[in-house]
Amino acid sequence: MEKKSKLLTIGQFASLHGINKKTLMWYDEIGLFTPAFIHPQNGYRYYSYYQSSILETILLLRELDVPIDEIQAFMKNRSAAGMEQLLREKIGELDREMAHLKAVRKTLAYHQQNMQTLLNMDLSEIRIIEKKERSLVTVDLRPDTSFDKLVERITDETKKYQLRRLHDASYGTMIAAESLYRGDFTNYTKMFIEIPFPIKKSGLHIQPAGTYVRAFYRESEENALLCYQKVLDYAAKRGLTLSGFSYEIIINENVIDRMEDALVQMEIPVKKINGISVPLPGGLETSTP
Repeated sequence: MEKKSKLLTIGQFASLHGINKKTLMWYDEIGLFTPAFIHPQNGYRYYSYYQSSILETILLLRELDVPIDEIQAFMKNRSAAGMEQLLREKIGELDREMAHLKAVRKTLAYHQQNMQTLLNMDLSEIRIIEKKERSLVTVDLRPDTSFDKLVERITDETKKYQLRRLHDASYGTMIAAESLYRGDFTNYTKMFIEIPFPIKKSGLHIQPAGTYVRAFYRESEENALLCYQKVLDYAAKRGLTLSGFSYEIIINENVIDRMEDALVQMEIPVKKINGISVPLPGGLETSTP
């Protein structure tokens, strides 16, 4: 009884570790974690404080979704090297999962911003905004590229950058400012996909930070022509020049069934013709998608 007085009942030990005593009974039945003492007359299980660290190791591994058979194998041959390797693997898995969750949050924030824009937008308004630098994966668009081939290339890119699905990233199309000045408002040369987590790979397109002009139009070739012409007039009146590419996205694709209901947002980098920075109006909007 002196020995028993230094031990905890199964209920006390389970409560100490925040688990159900049936869990301890199951661990005992499968040989994963056995009591320090079993009363020979009534079969009651008793546990020692010294077993707490062992149980906490098991509970940690369970929380990390390590299968029971792997935990059993590890517990039978516990070592510092084995524990270090197991934890290193699980830390790597957690890092990847956290990176994915951060990417999902960024994508959700991006769509939320689009919905806010949609609710408050004025299709006739042209604005000057500031944007941060973005790294984009681009897919070339050519007149002779079939739709099936384009889908295949986009799918390949999403797999290459470990995107679980296309909607894990924002995407759109690009048209060179040179084409706009020539009056060629349909000469889209690239489709872009923004990877929503930090990556360091060659071949990415860098959308520069800086001042942009932003406008909207309802999807149609005629509306695109009218909108781009308005943007060109707007820029000319203010001594601005369009540079680089126009980046187009559909901001309401999640809430429409027909393509003709799509609302397109265009953003184009602008500079002062004489090289002086663009004077920003009082209603400047800072964009940080």
